[in-house]
Formats: sequence, structure tokens, C-alpha cells
Amino acid sequence: MSPSAEYKTLDLHDQTFLDSNEMVLNMGPQHPSTHGVLRVILKLDGEKVLGTECVIGYLHRGVEKIAENRTYVQFNPYVDRMDYVAAVSNGLGYCEAVEKLIDVQAPPRAQFLRVILTELNRLASHQVWLGTHALDIGAITPLFYTFRDREEVLKIFEKYCGARLTTHAFRIGGCIYEAYDGFEKDVIKYCDFVGPKIDEYESLLTGNRIWVQRTKGVGILNAADCKALGVTGPVLRAAGVKWDLRKAQPYAAYDQVEFDIPTAENGDTFDRYMVRIAEMRQSVRILRQAVEKLPAGPTMAKVPKVLKPPVGRIYHSIEAPKGELGYFIVSDGSTQPYRVRVRPPSFVNLQALDKMVRGALIADVVAVIGTLDIVLGEVDR
Repeated sequence: MSPSAEYKTLDLHDQTFLDSNEMVLNMGPQHPSTHGVLRVILKLDGEKVLGTECVIGYLHRGVEKIAENRTYVQFNPYVDRMDYVAAVSNGLGYCEAVEKLIDVQAPPRAQFLRVILTELNRLASHQVWLGTHALDIGAITPLFYTFRDREEVLKIFEKYCGARLTTHAFRIGGCIYEAYDGFEKDVIKYCDFVGPKIDEYESLLTGNRIWVQRTKGVGILNAADCKALGVTGPVLRAAGVKWDLRKAQPYAAYDQVEFDIPTAENGDTFDRYMVRIAEMRQSVRILRQAVEKLPAGPTMAKVPKVLKPPVGRIYHSIEAPKGELGYFIVSDGSTQPYRVRVRPPSFVNLQALDKMVRGALIADVVAVIGTLDIVLGEVDR
């Protein structure tokens, strides 16, 4: 039978095609508002979003597989490259997971140094989020403000360990670097500096009618949906759930400082913005206490030069700027982990995107991706 004759025999009457009003559109994988190589397939009716599908993997580097072919110490710097905006938090979670595995606790001074550096990193991460999120929605000024202020945090990191972005601050057993002369003064100076700057961010945005119209009632995710999808961090707290691992399962020296857990009620884009602004103020509060209580003493525990954890498995999680960052490590008794699995908040939170944007407009998709605060290096790993 000829190809033309075969085609004529096909019965096309029962086939289902897209309605003429529906369109499938690729947003990305290289799109300015996704801040990385995220591809979002949008099913649209005009400008109304009927559904989405996130396609990831364009930045996959096989970090978890690399862990199986490196020693525990050699793998430590790799985690800094996942969420490169919050590298300090990545390192803290991994080091504490291995410390649990080998039953070692960092000295008190190291615990407080970890809190200080992690909270500085939380501030820097939220500043990157706020500047880029506002830029996505159409406000360019906050980007200059936030990056100007973040620079002061990067200067402290650079003085401490020589790195600005992928800040490798911690080692298994504590902090290999002692605080430099004037470290405490620099941190307090930054606290004095950034407090009024957070007020500036709010003066630019909180009462701005364009900002309010673009964020209020947009991308609503209620508490039940957050729990069902495993969403954590500011996105969960904006839905009214008072859950923060720094208080629920204290680690480092967080049980020795006082701070509040900011929450909101509506679970929309505006509330997530307000929660993160409040978190920045709480970070300043934590920093002041941690510097005041910073004890003297060693910064490293006694750790064997060759690490061979006993056979077993451990899961340890911390409250990273974007949510729960967890490490699952399986040891077979050798110098290399048998298995490492990372539970990154960006990856888990991203699956809520479809639920948040159904019925919204294309412009709202941009706002919702921004409010999730994802980093593709952490999503793909």
C-alpha cells in the first residue's frame, strides 16, 4: 500500500485536539525571570493559565553521585555549589550530618560562629531574592539597594575565608578558620547598617500600589496544600504554619538565642514578601545576641585525619533561607559514603508552582516563580 493510500485509511474523527482557544507555550529554559535554566510548559487560554509542567535537568551536575566517589572531607566543598546564593547553609547542613554520623560535636565557639555566618548568609540570600523578585515584577530600584547592602556581607565572608559567593566556611568538626581581628565589630557594624536599609526596602515596596496589586491574592497556597506538597520555609510560614527547624529541632547554637518565627495568614505572594522582610529583622536580632555570647576556645573538635564513620545512616536537616535543607547519608564503614541524598528546599517547593498559578495570568507566573525563591543549582544538583 502506498503512503498516500495508508494515510487515507486513517480515521481522524475520534482524535481529540486542543481547542482553538488553548495554546501550549514554552517559558524558558533560558528566561530572565526563572534565574536559571528552568523550562515551564504553560497551557494557556488566552493569557489565563490552565496548567503548567516544570521541566528540569538542564543544570544537572550529579552532585550526589560525585559524593560516592569522594571521601567525606573531599565532598564538603561540592555542596557549596548547589544553592550558590546560600553556600554557608549548605555547608552547615552537610558538616552537621557527618558529625552526627561520627558522633562528634563542634566546640561552643564554633557553634556560635556557625550561627553568625549562617544568619549573615540568610540576610544576603533574602537580599538577592528581594532584588531579583522586584526586578521581575518591574521595580528596578530595589535591585540596586539590596545588592549594595549584600556587598557588606560578602566583604565579611571574604575577610573570613577568602570567598565571596561559594563561601566554604565550615569543616567537619567545626570551623577551620578562627575569626579574624575585628570580626565581631564588623558584624555589629553591619547590623547597625542593615536595620535602616530593611526599612528602606519596605518604604519602596510595602505601600506601593503597583507592588500590592501584583502580589496580593496572587499565587495563594494554603497551609493544607503546603503540608501535602512538602513545602517548607517562608512559603509555609506565610500560610500560617509556625514551623522553623531552628526552634523545632535546634542545631548549632540556636537554642541559646532568642528570636521569633514570623508568620502570615493568606499564603499569597505579598505575605511571603512580608515574612521574608520580618525574617531579615530576626536575623539581625540573632546576630547581635550571637556576637555578644561568642565564647572563647577552640573552633575545631578532635576529628580523625581519615574519616571512617561506622556502618549506619543518618538524616539531618537545617532551616536554610529557602526552607528545609536535609542530608541523608549512608555509611558502609569506608572512607567514602555509600549514598548521599540531598533534600533541597528549592526542588520540593517548585512542585507547588502548578497549584499556585492555575487560573492566574502569564504575568502572575513570573511573580510566583520569584516568590518561591528557587535556585536551579539546587533544584538540579
